Amino acid sequence: MSRQEIEEKVKAFLIDDLEIDEDKIFDDAKLKDDMGIDSLDFVDIVVIVEKNFGFKIKPEDMVGVTTLSEFCDYIEKKVND
Repeated sequence: MSRQEIEEKVKAFLIDDLEIDEDKIFDDAKLKDDMGIDSLDFVDIVVIVEKNFGFKIKPEDMVGVTTLSEFCDYIEKKVND
């Protein structure tokens, strides 16, 4: 799966499922501070990622992932391994 496909899917579920304003979604956007993603949203993200990308997010893998770009890096690595 290409990086562009991953970014498009992530952007789509952030807008559609988590109802994040499109203008808050950019590469360097901080998941928590800029987009307002909290622990309850993260539970939804785990389910959505599993459905869309076919793997489960492990909380320990997300340590240090703070921006949208880093989150897409993480997904890209898991999908293409």
